Amino acid sequence: MMPIRDVVIFPFMMTPFVVGRESSVRALEEALAADKKIFLATQHDASVDEPRPDEIYTVGTVANIVQSLRLPDGNIKVLVEGVERGKIVSVSEDEGFFRAVVKTFHFKVEQGSQLEALTTRVTTLFEQYVKLSQNLNYETMIAAIRVDEPGKLADTVGANLQLTIEEKQELLEIFDPIDRLTRVAEMLDIEIEKLNVDRTIQGRVKRQMEKAQKEYYLNEKIKAIQKELGRGEKSEFDDLKKKIEAAGMTKDAYDKAIAELKRLENMPPMSAESTVSRNYLDWLLAVPWKKKSKEIRDLKFAQEVLESDHYGLEKIKERILEFLAVRRLVKNPKGSILLFVGPPGVGKTSLGMSIGKATGRKFIRMSLGGVRDEAEIRGHRRTYIGALPGQIIQMMKKAGTRNPVFMLDEIDKMSMDFRGDPSAALLEVLDPEQNYMFVDHYLDVEYDLSQVFFIATANVLHTIPPALQDRMEVIRLSGYTELEKMEIAKRFLVRKQTENTGLKPEQIEFQDEGLQMLIQSYTREAGVRNLEREVGNICRKVARNVVNAMKDDGKETVPDVAKAVVTGKTVIEYLGPQKFRDLELEKHNEIGATVGLAWTEVGGSILTTEATIMEGRGKLTTTGKLGDVMQESAHAAMSYVRSRAHTLGLARDFYRHLDIHVHVPEGAIPKDGPSAGITLATSICSALTSIPVRADVAMTGEITVRGRVLAIGGLKEKLLAAHRHGIRQVILPKDNEKDLPDIPENIRKDMTLDFVTSMDEVLKLALEREVEPLPLPAPGTETAASKPAEENVTH
Repeated sequence: MMPIRDVVIFPFMMTPFVVGRESSVRALEEALAADKKIFLATQHDASVDEPRPDEIYTVGTVANIVQSLRLPDGNIKVLVEGVERGKIVSVSEDEGFFRAVVKTFHFKVEQGSQLEALTTRVTTLFEQYVKLSQNLNYETMIAAIRVDEPGKLADTVGANLQLTIEEKQELLEIFDPIDRLTRVAEMLDIEIEKLNVDRTIQGRVKRQMEKAQKEYYLNEKIKAIQKELGRGEKSEFDDLKKKIEAAGMTKDAYDKAIAELKRLENMPPMSAESTVSRNYLDWLLAVPWKKKSKEIRDLKFAQEVLESDHYGLEKIKERILEFLAVRRLVKNPKGSILLFVGPPGVGKTSLGMSIGKATGRKFIRMSLGGVRDEAEIRGHRRTYIGALPGQIIQMMKKAGTRNPVFMLDEIDKMSMDFRGDPSAALLEVLDPEQNYMFVDHYLDVEYDLSQVFFIATANVLHTIPPALQDRMEVIRLSGYTELEKMEIAKRFLVRKQTENTGLKPEQIEFQDEGLQMLIQSYTREAGVRNLEREVGNICRKVARNVVNAMKDDGKETVPDVAKAVVTGKTVIEYLGPQKFRDLELEKHNEIGATVGLAWTEVGGSILTTEATIMEGRGKLTTTGKLGDVMQESAHAAMSYVRSRAHTLGLARDFYRHLDIHVHVPEGAIPKDGPSAGITLATSICSALTSIPVRADVAMTGEITVRGRVLAIGGLKEKLLAAHRHGIRQVILPKDNEKDLPDIPENIRKDMTLDFVTSMDEVLKLALEREVEPLPLPAPGTETAASKPAEENVTH
């Protein structure tokens, strides 16, 4: 036996190879001296020089040595012919070479239609393989496979396929000719598919190369023609140079642009790098370097524009007019950065457009909602394929001037992930001390943003990083009062929706009563979006009636339909039942039910707090999806009630036999914050003393365990919510009296605001009648109420 490497010998195949190992040479000489028969088996690892019997495949081929020739270097070149397969039974080592006892197998194959079909399939597939393959001679191979024996056909085809050693060994180890022929057919299918894919790719590459060569040839020809006509390529570069000189760039940007232009001139026009350079130069030229909008500094005109576009919002209008006044006095003032914070629908975005109109500047808007990649702000470096500048530079290109009104919408909706934090990138943009040298990653030169009037908008402040908040002047836009909504509807919304629906003023009329009904019974919001929606609903229904009444004779006719007058009654006909009922209709005083006030992202809201008592062991339960701070407020309120038990007419140990349950509807909405403290305390006191709480009184304030009432936030929104719900008396902390100037004057006149410092004052105002304290016990006596209960003390 001789182990061979990197080759598998099949029966019926003539194979030449060189023998060099000493043990193999001895085995060959021994075989030549005897009957010229030798067993050839492939070793597992070709790198092993002296393989052990267990490192050689057990199935090999018994072969005849046809010819041998000793070479000058001592190796022997040998030609062998495979005779039959054999499987090693045992191996022994004899004088430096292997001897093997080999078992051979003989199969008798029965002829039949199935075998004939399989043979034909293999023959056909191999012919196809030979045609596709460039390494095999077609005539030789076709002659070789014209055999009747299926085993010989399978071995001949298998030996000539471009297979790995492992795959060829697998084929050799299949003794049954039919199975071997089937496996060869499968392998042929796979190899033909590979060759087809290779041919397709090769053809595509060839076509692309031909196309590139053709384009190069034609380009060179065009260049030669242009040169002959005197229109050299230089003219394009000269145009670019003129544009660069006329752009008014900074020195750094100018130097970079000229250097890039020189690089572009030296590049072949078809190279990918030339496209990158050209795009970069185009961006440098597209950004406004010196062009500015001529500002309108007329304060009267600006005031007229702001008044015509928006009703109310006095503080914001004042701030804008102040900004314009400074622009008139100072020659080169720095740009302002404002942050409008308020609920949806109060006009933050439209206010930015009005500022652009009032100042005569271009208005551009960039939405930051959902932006989570720092490159959105600063751009990508030019090394990346398809790189672009960030949105800041793109928007400046869109504006076309150095001093637009730039609105950063929804700045509170930005998020961050592994690609970076865009809010951190905005720190440079929104800092007047830094943004005159803003560097975009793509342009890689300093760009001056100090002339830009930045306006950011947000619904809430707590999601904006403190460092970013610090760079902006925060202006809060609270919700509109009913009076303001009425004016906005009459001045803007009705006109806009009638125009949008194609109605004329003589076809529809909104009366104050109808608008009042819409505001009170069909919308509950801080802004006016839903109000506009409901006005649009009514306009569409009227438009349908108008169209139905038209004469259908193919000509435009004036419809003969009565003018639709929208009153309180007709609103119900158009829009159906009221969505929100007025609380005044269902108000009656109840034990343990107190009206509180809450602040939400969409404005203020009222919050009813309920408390009830039952037999138990002094447990306080809070429900309604309350946050940690609110639950702590409930415990603080309970501690206050226990400490004041005698004053409230309660036994000192009243809590030992009762459980108190506090619930704040609606149960699915999360609630948190300390401002419900006095509301919770009032509900608990009412439930324990059985004195009803006045339903026409609302309250808000933080409570301490000693009964002090502390200041709260969001006062304006809360009072607007109370007024919207028809509540005219509100209990507030004394410390919030300083916030009264922010409250609209009509609200202050229409409501009674009671400022308190302690919980005792709250109870006097909120409960139907005063609480009667327990009588003081006579000296030296103890009543049942004051006697302490026995306690078990475990030491």
